[in-house]
Amino acid sequence: MDLFDKAEATLTGAGEKAVLVHMDLPDSVGREDLDEFHHLVMSCGVVPVAEVTGKRSRPDPAIFIGSGKADELAQIVVEHEADIVLFNHALSPGQERNLERRLQCRVLDRTGLILDIFAQRARTHEGRLQVELAQLRHMQTRLVRGWTHLERQKGGIGLRGPGETQLETDRRLVRERIRAIEGRLEKVRKQRAQGRRSRERSETPVISLVGYTNAGKSTLFNALTSSEVYVADQLFATLDPTLRKVRIPGVGPTILADTVGFIRHLPHRLVQAFRATLEETVSATLLLHIIDCSAEERDENIDAVDAVLAEIGADEVPALHVFNKVDLTDFAPRVDRDESGTAIRVWVSATTGAGFDLLYQVLAERLAASWVDSWVRLPAGAGRLRARLHEAGEVVEERTENDGALLLRIRVNRIHFERLVREADLIAEDLFLDDAAVAALVDASYNREDSSSPS
Repeated sequence: MDLFDKAEATLTGAGEKAVLVHMDLPDSVGREDLDEFHHLVMSCGVVPVAEVTGKRSRPDPAIFIGSGKADELAQIVVEHEADIVLFNHALSPGQERNLERRLQCRVLDRTGLILDIFAQRARTHEGRLQVELAQLRHMQTRLVRGWTHLERQKGGIGLRGPGETQLETDRRLVRERIRAIEGRLEKVRKQRAQGRRSRERSETPVISLVGYTNAGKSTLFNALTSSEVYVADQLFATLDPTLRKVRIPGVGPTILADTVGFIRHLPHRLVQAFRATLEETVSATLLLHIIDCSAEERDENIDAVDAVLAEIGADEVPALHVFNKVDLTDFAPRVDRDESGTAIRVWVSATTGAGFDLLYQVLAERLAASWVDSWVRLPAGAGRLRARLHEAGEVVEERTENDGALLLRIRVNRIHFERLVREADLIAEDLFLDDAAVAALVDASYNREDSSSPS
């Protein structure tokens, strides 16, 4: 197996020796992908020395894998002098403790493995805070393991000892640290919100790159922006968001955002911890969903990304599928359109630049469609909506009718406009003026200009 060929090459290094465990479970229970697990293992820097696989209809409530498989695993750990056992599944705190007692070595589940990779990859202060928050939340239910040698001192009059005291102290310290990190991340969210409001006022479109991890987002980002964001053939090479200004032909200045890659069954704690980063995706004008078209599990990866986008509330943001790595396949660069003629897929190669001319063309089309440049009539009682539009700097011209209604010519991001209208309990389609009304306004403007000019 290629995974263990790589392991032999690095066995003389400092990496810990790990035994991998993967059980084939029904989809309804939580089936995980074995190839993806191999990529995760190689990304975290350990040296896999053996692999234990099996099949179960449901996990064992005490040790997940069953008694016979646990004895087999314990023997393999001793034979290979393994330092750690990695499970391609989410384990409960009780299952982890029971397995560690039985195997006499550390046990780490899939969530803990991903958290460790995130801790290695985070570079910015914000990224490290987000990873630490996720780790602390994961650790909260597992604190007891560090004090099991003092369990006999718990309970009963005269028997309460340092075990219970220390455990409660640790839990209190973890809770306090979580609150402190959440407070600091809340400041980060506010700072990002200010930056987004500034971009909205300047009417700068924001394109957010999303996709499955290792799909080539950062490579495409570097090619479009002439940047040098870290790129590697490994999972979660990018954790910290990067924003760059790029000029799209036919659109003008645009903000391009590179974000963390997604994965199947991404732990909920990570989604919550990285919410400050992922908010850049929720507020984007357009999502570029980068897809590795050479991957065998391409469709499953698309579904996994869509699931995370729905979880963070970004499933309603307009999206364009960019099928990357055509240079590794027999596909040629092209544009796929739906029945209405709207471009929905672009096939490119971020490495060679093939298809970039098509990508720029489609971006210009899609961004033009995502903006409203029109006259609207606001009822007399919609003063708050008017103020919000002025605050965002999105009102080009304004007039007042005899009945107090407001006529505004706006140029605004469609998603942002529809959100403001919903908050005002109005319907966007009811506000737009028809062609005849707009023509009458234009004629009135000409008449005013003519009457004000000197004879």
